[in-house]
Amino acid sequence: MNTQVILMIVLAIISYLLGGIPTGYLIARKTMGIDIREHGSGNPGAANVYRTVGAKAGWATFIIDAFKGFVCVRLALFFFPNNYILAIACGTIAIAGHMWTPYLKFRGGKGVATAAGVFAAMMPIPIIVAFVVFAAAVWYSGHISVGSIFAAAVLPIAAWTVGGQPKEVNIMATIIALVVIYKHIPNMKRLLAKKELNFEDGSKKRKEQADK
Repeated sequence: MNTQVILMIVLAIISYLLGGIPTGYLIARKTMGIDIREHGSGNPGAANVYRTVGAKAGWATFIIDAFKGFVCVRLALFFFPNNYILAIACGTIAIAGHMWTPYLKFRGGKGVATAAGVFAAMMPIPIIVAFVVFAAAVWYSGHISVGSIFAAAVLPIAAWTVGGQPKEVNIMATIIALVVIYKHIPNMKRLLAKKELNFEDGSKKRKEQADK
């Protein structure tokens, strides 16, 4: 086995372990001493942290989770410039690590933030389009899950039409978007039943409860 193959394997392992770091779980445990999986929707992702712990914790979770995906892709491209297949593999592995984290018995988030970081490193224009759609959908609906679903649906379209990156990257964007949407099926069911949690700042909600 030559050095390049060994390095590729190491990058893949790093991507999975780095992507699997349960940011939301750690932040909720550190700031409130709670297991985020036992609160709100039970998901350890940024949205549930935002609703349960507060805006600062939620945004910190999102940014760190996105950074995990970004770093994995950039590391792959640093060591193997223009090897988009390897970069795609490392990005996909990082997202998988986030969704099925080895640190929490393979129960992770929905991959939205980590996927955003991966695609920001590979297709900045499409991810900006997806973010605008995300923000508009959340503002209109009041649900983070709606924004995530719409952003995932729009990203492949933007990738194929205005991205300008290799087709392999566009194919990856399409597949990952479908997986993200699939992971949101429980949210869709709750939305149809009108039981989905609203977009709220958990810190404000706790303050209101304390003032009563």
